[in-house]
Amino acid sequence: MARTLVISNRKGGSGKSSTAVNVAAELAAQGQRVLLVDLDTQGHCAVGLGVKPQRDMPTVHGFLAGRHDLRQAVVASNWPGLHLIPADPLFEHGGVGGNEAMLRQALLAEGLLADYDTVVLDTPPSLDGLLINALCAADRVLVPFVPHYLSGEGVRQLARLLFRVASRGLNEQLKVLGFLPVMVDLRIGQHREVNAGLSRQFGAARLLPGIRTDIKVAEAFAVGKPVREHAPGSRAAADYAQVVQALERLWA
Repeated sequence: MARTLVISNRKGGSGKSSTAVNVAAELAAQGQRVLLVDLDTQGHCAVGLGVKPQRDMPTVHGFLAGRHDLRQAVVASNWPGLHLIPADPLFEHGGVGGNEAMLRQALLAEGLLADYDTVVLDTPPSLDGLLINALCAADRVLVPFVPHYLSGEGVRQLARLLFRVASRGLNEQLKVLGFLPVMVDLRIGQHREVNAGLSRQFGAARLLPGIRTDIKVAEAFAVGKPVREHAPGSRAAADYAQVVQALERLWA
């Protein structure tokens, strides 16, 4: 039965999609069967994996709108063991019905949890049915953040939302796996201060090794490859490998 990891932060521009793509690729490189589901209508996961959306192709949003089964939307990437359910950039966020467990139910009923070792869900920053469906389907949440004040506030907003989801009985098993600083430079005082504040609030064990600022991440998206494939010797590739090792230890 697959583990399900949500990548989320209520703050936009916090590195969710780059984290989702590169964590999924790193897990697949270790021999896992990985399904990456892109709930963010920007569709950046397809870009990061070099998947070219076709007109009227099935998507996770098409599934949520009731147009087709979830399994119909699965497409293979160019990397063994890594599959994608892409987003629909034209989907309107209000188009999700009231079933907050729709995604979770489909992952189980359609056998996708049996087919994969890890399901990674990329999410939009907006508080709507897309994010709630993701949180209801998740076992754990990974929270990437850029270490400045507004991103720190986004983390705290998400923490309040996670408590609400759990306390309402929507997903009582939901837990935060870790907080991941991205585009981090510990020579900058504010980066150190924000990291220290989150460490005090949520516990030092939950603050993961950071992803250092590296242009190779943006370059990798531009050529449709995970950074470990585009620039295997880069700082970012090394950092994502270290992060996945830390995630495995925390999840154990």
